[in-house]
Amino acid sequence: MEHASGFVLPNSGHNRDAEASKMGMWLFLFTEILLFGGLFIVYMVYRMINSEAFLLSSFELNVTMGTINTVVLLVSSMTIAMSITAIQKGNTRLSVNLLFLTLAAALIFMIIKYFEWSAKIHHGLFPGMEYYENLPKGEGLFFYLYFFMTGLHALHIIIGAIIIAVVIYRTKKGLITPERYTLTENAGLYWHLVDLIWIYLFPLFYLIH
Repeated sequence: MEHASGFVLPNSGHNRDAEASKMGMWLFLFTEILLFGGLFIVYMVYRMINSEAFLLSSFELNVTMGTINTVVLLVSSMTIAMSITAIQKGNTRLSVNLLFLTLAAALIFMIIKYFEWSAKIHHGLFPGMEYYENLPKGEGLFFYLYFFMTGLHALHIIIGAIIIAVVIYRTKKGLITPERYTLTENAGLYWHLVDLIWIYLFPLFYLIH
Protein backbone atom coordinates (compact mmCIF):
# COMPACT_ATOMS: atom_id res chain seq x y z
CA MET A 1 0.00 0.00 0.00
CA GLU A 2 1.37 3.41 -0.94
CA HIS A 3 1.04 6.60 1.01
CA ALA A 4 0.05 9.79 -0.84
CA SER A 5 3.73 10.78 -0.82
CA GLY A 6 4.61 7.65 -2.74
CA PHE A 7 6.25 5.78 0.14
CA VAL A 8 5.16 2.20 0.81
CA LEU A 9 3.56 1.65 4.20
CA PRO A 10 5.02 -1.53 5.69
CA ASN A 11 2.79 -4.18 7.27
CA SER A 12 -0.39 -2.34 6.26
CA GLY A 13 -2.00 -5.61 5.17
CA HIS A 14 -0.95 -7.30 8.40
CA ASN A 15 -2.36 -4.42 10.44
CA ARG A 16 -5.73 -4.79 8.71
CA ASP A 17 -5.70 -8.56 9.33
CA ALA A 18 -4.80 -8.02 12.99
CA GLU A 19 -7.61 -5.52 13.49
CA ALA A 20 -10.09 -7.83 11.76
CA SER A 21 -8.94 -10.72 13.96
CA LYS A 22 -9.37 -8.67 17.13
CA MET A 23 -12.81 -7.51 16.01
CA GLY A 24 -13.82 -11.09 15.33
CA MET A 25 -12.63 -12.13 18.79
CA TRP A 26 -14.55 -9.32 20.48
CA LEU A 27 -17.73 -10.32 18.60
CA PHE A 28 -17.23 -13.94 19.67
CA LEU A 29 -16.68 -12.90 23.29
CA PHE A 30 -19.88 -10.84 23.12
CA THR A 31 -21.87 -13.95 22.15
CA GLU A 32 -20.26 -15.82 25.06
CA ILE A 33 -21.27 -13.04 27.44
CA LEU A 34 -24.85 -13.27 26.14
CA LEU A 35 -24.82 -17.04 26.68
CA PHE A 36 -23.60 -16.94 30.27
CA GLY A 37 -25.59 -13.79 30.99
CA GLY A 38 -28.75 -15.67 30.05
CA LEU A 39 -27.74 -18.57 32.30
CA PHE A 40 -27.07 -16.19 35.19
CA ILE A 41 -30.56 -14.73 34.77
CA VAL A 42 -32.11 -18.22 34.78
CA TYR A 43 -30.12 -19.03 37.91
CA MET A 44 -31.25 -15.89 39.72
CA VAL A 45 -34.92 -16.52 38.86
CA TYR A 46 -34.80 -20.08 40.20
CA ARG A 47 -32.83 -18.95 43.23
CA MET A 48 -35.48 -16.37 44.15
CA ILE A 49 -38.20 -19.02 43.81
CA ASN A 50 -36.23 -21.66 45.76
CA SER A 51 -34.08 -19.53 48.07
CA GLU A 52 -34.12 -21.92 51.05
CA ALA A 53 -33.43 -25.01 48.93
CA PHE A 54 -30.53 -23.28 47.14
CA LEU A 55 -29.10 -22.24 50.51
CA LEU A 56 -29.25 -25.78 51.88
CA SER A 57 -27.76 -27.22 48.69
CA SER A 58 -24.85 -24.79 48.72
CA PHE A 59 -23.59 -26.40 51.94
CA GLU A 60 -22.79 -29.51 49.86
CA LEU A 61 -20.17 -27.57 47.89
CA ASN A 62 -16.55 -27.36 48.98
CA VAL A 63 -15.80 -23.67 49.50
CA THR A 64 -12.08 -24.36 50.03
CA MET A 65 -11.75 -26.04 46.63
CA GLY A 66 -13.75 -23.25 45.00
CA THR A 67 -11.54 -20.62 46.62
CA ILE A 68 -8.33 -22.34 45.52
CA ASN A 69 -9.64 -22.55 41.96
CA THR A 70 -10.51 -18.85 42.07
CA VAL A 71 -6.96 -17.96 43.13
CA VAL A 72 -5.53 -20.29 40.47
CA LEU A 73 -7.51 -18.60 37.70
CA LEU A 74 -6.63 -15.10 38.94
CA VAL A 75 -2.93 -16.06 38.83
CA SER A 76 -3.40 -17.50 35.33
CA SER A 77 -4.90 -14.20 34.16
CA MET A 78 -1.76 -12.48 35.41
CA THR A 79 0.61 -14.93 33.70
CA ILE A 80 -1.09 -14.71 30.30
CA ALA A 81 -1.17 -10.91 30.51
CA MET A 82 2.55 -10.94 31.32
CA SER A 83 3.19 -13.28 28.39
CA ILE A 84 1.63 -10.73 26.01
CA THR A 85 3.84 -8.00 27.42
CA ALA A 86 6.87 -10.28 27.08
CA ILE A 87 6.27 -11.02 23.38
CA GLN A 88 5.66 -7.32 22.73
CA LYS A 89 9.08 -6.59 24.21
CA GLY A 90 10.71 -9.33 22.15
CA ASN A 91 11.29 -11.78 24.99
CA THR A 92 9.96 -14.89 23.26
CA ARG A 93 11.33 -17.36 25.79
CA LEU A 94 9.71 -15.58 28.74
CA SER A 95 6.42 -15.34 26.85
CA VAL A 96 6.41 -19.10 26.23
CA ASN A 97 7.33 -19.88 29.84
CA LEU A 98 4.48 -17.70 31.10
CA LEU A 99 2.07 -19.43 28.73
CA PHE A 100 3.22 -22.78 30.12
CA LEU A 101 2.44 -21.47 33.61
CA THR A 102 -1.04 -20.52 32.40
CA LEU A 103 -1.50 -24.05 31.07
CA ALA A 104 -0.35 -25.44 34.41
CA ALA A 105 -2.96 -23.30 36.16
CA ALA A 106 -5.64 -24.63 33.80
CA LEU A 107 -4.55 -28.19 34.61
CA ILE A 108 -4.66 -27.51 38.36
CA PHE A 109 -8.15 -26.04 37.99
CA MET A 110 -9.40 -29.09 36.11
CA ILE A 111 -7.84 -31.54 38.60
CA ILE A 112 -9.52 -29.78 41.51
CA LYS A 113 -12.80 -29.68 39.58
CA TYR A 114 -12.46 -33.42 38.88
CA PHE A 115 -12.17 -34.26 42.56
CA GLU A 116 -14.99 -31.89 43.42
CA TRP A 117 -17.33 -33.36 40.81
CA SER A 118 -16.31 -36.90 41.79
CA ALA A 119 -17.37 -36.26 45.40
CA LYS A 120 -20.78 -34.98 44.28
CA ILE A 121 -21.29 -37.93 41.92
CA HIS A 122 -20.23 -40.33 44.69
CA HIS A 123 -23.00 -38.89 46.85
CA GLY A 124 -25.52 -39.34 44.03
CA LEU A 125 -26.04 -35.64 43.36
CA PHE A 126 -25.52 -35.84 39.59
CA PRO A 127 -28.73 -35.40 37.53
CA GLY A 128 -30.25 -38.76 36.62
CA MET A 129 -28.87 -40.67 39.59
CA GLU A 130 -31.30 -42.32 42.02
CA TYR A 131 -30.47 -40.09 45.00
CA TYR A 132 -30.74 -36.96 42.83
CA GLU A 133 -34.18 -38.00 41.56
CA ASN A 134 -35.44 -38.15 45.17
CA LEU A 135 -34.23 -34.65 46.07
CA PRO A 136 -36.77 -31.85 46.64
CA LYS A 137 -37.40 -29.91 43.43
CA GLY A 138 -35.46 -26.82 44.51
CA GLU A 139 -32.37 -28.78 45.52
CA GLY A 140 -32.51 -30.76 42.29
CA LEU A 141 -32.60 -27.49 40.32
CA PHE A 142 -29.57 -26.20 42.20
CA PHE A 143 -27.43 -29.22 41.34
CA TYR A 144 -28.70 -29.33 37.77
CA LEU A 145 -27.62 -25.70 37.28
CA TYR A 146 -24.37 -26.32 39.17
CA PHE A 147 -23.29 -29.21 36.97
CA PHE A 148 -24.49 -27.56 33.76
CA MET A 149 -22.94 -24.14 34.32
CA THR A 150 -19.66 -25.28 35.88
CA GLY A 151 -19.44 -28.02 33.25
CA LEU A 152 -19.89 -25.48 30.46
CA HIS A 153 -17.23 -23.33 32.09
CA ALA A 154 -14.88 -26.32 32.34
CA LEU A 155 -15.38 -26.91 28.60
CA HIS A 156 -14.29 -23.31 28.00
CA ILE A 157 -11.22 -23.94 30.15
CA ILE A 158 -10.30 -26.90 27.94
CA ILE A 159 -10.84 -24.89 24.75
CA GLY A 160 -8.76 -22.04 26.18
CA ALA A 161 -5.96 -24.43 27.09
CA ILE A 162 -5.93 -25.79 23.52
CA ILE A 163 -5.72 -22.25 22.12
CA ILE A 164 -2.83 -21.43 24.48
CA ALA A 165 -1.06 -24.63 23.42
CA VAL A 166 -1.38 -23.53 19.79
CA VAL A 167 0.06 -20.11 20.70
CA ILE A 168 3.02 -21.80 22.39
CA TYR A 169 3.64 -23.97 19.31
CA ARG A 170 3.44 -21.05 16.90
CA THR A 171 5.64 -18.89 19.10
CA LYS A 172 8.31 -21.59 19.24
CA LYS A 173 8.11 -21.93 15.45
CA GLY A 174 8.71 -18.22 15.06
CA LEU A 175 5.25 -17.58 13.61
CA ILE A 176 4.38 -15.28 16.53
CA THR A 177 6.84 -12.42 16.88
CA PRO A 178 7.03 -8.96 18.51
CA GLU A 179 5.55 -7.64 15.25
CA ARG A 180 2.88 -10.33 14.89
CA TYR A 181 1.31 -11.36 18.20
CA THR A 182 -2.43 -10.94 17.57
CA LEU A 183 -3.09 -14.62 18.29
CA THR A 184 -1.46 -14.25 21.71
CA GLU A 185 -3.64 -11.21 22.43
CA ASN A 186 -6.79 -13.05 21.34
CA ALA A 187 -5.87 -16.03 23.53
CA GLY A 188 -5.45 -13.61 26.42
CA LEU A 189 -8.85 -12.03 25.79
CA TYR A 190 -10.53 -15.42 25.71
CA TRP A 191 -8.77 -16.53 28.89
CA HIS A 192 -9.72 -13.36 30.74
CA LEU A 193 -13.37 -14.02 29.83
CA VAL A 194 -13.10 -17.57 31.17
CA ASP A 195 -11.70 -16.18 34.42
CA LEU A 196 -14.39 -13.50 34.62
CA ILE A 197 -17.16 -16.08 34.24
CA TRP A 198 -15.73 -18.07 37.15
CA ILE A 199 -15.57 -14.91 39.29
CA TYR A 200 -19.38 -14.82 38.95
CA LEU A 201 -19.96 -18.56 39.25
CA PHE A 202 -17.99 -18.88 42.48
CA PRO A 203 -20.11 -16.61 44.70
CA LEU A 204 -23.38 -17.61 43.01
CA PHE A 205 -22.96 -21.27 43.93
CA TYR A 206 -20.43 -21.45 46.74
CA LEU A 207 -21.03 -18.34 48.84
CA ILE A 208 -24.82 -18.23 49.16
CA HIS A 209 -24.51 -18.78 52.90
